[in-house]
Formats: sequence, C-alpha cells, structure tokens
Amino acid sequence: MNIALIGASGFIGSALLAEALQRGHHVTALVTRPEKIAARERLAVERVDVNDGAALAAQLRGKDAALSAFSGHAQADVRGYYVAGMRSVIAAAKQAGLARLLVVGGAASLEIAPGRILLDSPDFPAQWHGTAAGARDVLNLLRDEPTLDWTMLSPSAHLEPGPRTGRFRLGGDQLLVDADGRSHISVADYAVAMLDELERPAHRRRRFTVGY
Repeated sequence: MNIALIGASGFIGSALLAEALQRGHHVTALVTRPEKIAARERLAVERVDVNDGAALAAQLRGKDAALSAFSGHAQADVRGYYVAGMRSVIAAAKQAGLARLLVVGGAASLEIAPGRILLDSPDFPAQWHGTAAGARDVLNLLRDEPTLDWTMLSPSAHLEPGPRTGRFRLGGDQLLVDADGRSHISVADYAVAMLDELERPAHRRRRFTVGY
C-alpha cells in the first residue's frame, strides 16, 4: 500500500514505520523534523504541521490509508494540543477523501470494570493524566464521526521496548491482563497488530486493544 504515517519519528511511530517498510509498503513519513529519519527504500519524508489542515489534506490525498502516531507529550497543555491536532488530522483525512485512518490510542480509556476506565483509578499517575484524557477525548471524537472509516488501537497499560514476537491477544474496550496480573505489550508487537489491521481490516469504525 501507499500509506502516510503522521509522527513517524516517535517511540510508537518509529516502530510502525519499521513494520510497514518490512512488509513492503510505501510510506510517506510526516514529521516535524525530517532530519531525524534516515533514508530508506520505499520511504519519503515530508515536514508536517498538523494544524495546517489544508496542507495536511494535500499530503494525505491519494494515499491508500494513513496511520496517526501524533502526540503532544512535549507540550505544556498536552491534552488541548493533542485534541486540537487530532481534530485537524480528522478533518484533513475527510477533506482528502482518505479511505482509512488508523489512530494510536491510549490504554487509560479501557475498562477495568463495567462502567469504570483505567483513567478513573485513584492511583493513575498524575503526570500522564493530560495525555490519557486527550486520548479519551479523541476516541469520543472518532465515535461521533458519521462517515469516516477509522480505527483506534489502544495498547495495554504498559507499552514497552521489547521483541517482535507476533504472539499476543486482541480485545475490545476492556484492558487485557495476563496470567500474572500484568497488562503489557512491546512496541514492536503493537506495530504488528496495527499493520495487521491495516492489511486485514477487522475493527472498522471502532477501537480495539492488544496485549499479552
């Protein structure tokens, strides 16, 4: 496929980029600092401003799909910055007539009990609250979209460096926990799950999750 990858130089984005190229896809990496990405076969790198909706739509036009690993982790108002950026990404995808938009989500909006999400836990780390709340807001934005063909993939509670095993479980809106009580997934296996969904859509217009 000919895909666009927004935020291709970050922790998750770089794993998605490696997985997509390994599978033979042609990738246009849309990043704020193109110099951070080394040249590779089947890879084009372009500078992006996600808040410039018209320019972003032009960059997305003609692509088979887009993956968004955009985040606002480095911003003071991380929640507001991320939600505003994702509003622009969603609008640009629609303006470009994009066939599919796959979005990196967060774990904090996953249920840990009926009607109770991880973000509501009293011991949820305060330093991640803005990022987590922003990801939950974006999930709600996507759910309100009447026509956009979107998918969001939420990781387990702990998204960490680790091997690409290709062995994991998929779930829906509930947090996945292993036999030892851990909720975790390697960033490499997260990328496998996302690219599997790109190639063989099974969660159109909904969120799913991945974990061991």
